[in-house]
Amino acid sequence: MKTIIVASLNPVKMNAALRGFQRMFPEESFTVEGVAVPSGVSDQPHTDTETCKGAWNRADRASQERPDADFFVGLEGGIEAQGADMASFAWVVVKSNSGLFGKAKTATFFLAPPVAALIRQGKELGEADDIVFGQTNSKQANGAVGLLTDNAVDRAAYYSDAVLFALIPFKKRELYFPSAS
Repeated sequence: MKTIIVASLNPVKMNAALRGFQRMFPEESFTVEGVAVPSGVSDQPHTDTETCKGAWNRADRASQERPDADFFVGLEGGIEAQGADMASFAWVVVKSNSGLFGKAKTATFFLAPPVAALIRQGKELGEADDIVFGQTNSKQANGAVGLLTDNAVDRAAYYSDAVLFALIPFKKRELYFPSAS
C-alpha cells in the first residue's frame, strides 16, 4: 500500500488525487491523507505562473511535512484575466519520495461575469461563487465548475484528470527520467 499525501485538508482534493492514482495505476493500492501547508502564493492566485508555483510549493512542503510517504500532491486553483473575461483553472504537481515529479494543468473554463466582477473587487473564487449561486462553502463541494455545469463535471472529476496527467512521468519513467529507471 502506497501513501499519498495531499497538501490540503479539502476532501474534494483528496478524493481527486486518489481517483487519479487509482486510474493511472489500477494494480496498486493507495491510501490518501491530507496535510495543511501554505502555498506561498496569494490566497487567490491571479496568474498561471503564480498558480503553478502554489501547486509546486504545496507538494514540496507536504514532502517536508511527511517525508515517510510515497507521493505528495499539490493542487492549486487559480484565475487569470484575459481581456474582459476571467479564466479559471488549476495546476497539479505530484512528487515522489525519491524526488521525481510530474505536473499538469486542468482544462480552462471562463467564469460568469458576475463571479468575475466579485473577484475583481477582491473576493476569492469560492466566496464569489457562494454569493452568486447562494451557496455555502462551495469550494469544499462542487466548486465553480460544478456550479456552472449543473454538476455535469464536479470539482473532484475536474481535478482527477489533471492528477492522472501529472502521473504520466511516473507511468513512463524511462522516457521522463531515463537515469532513474
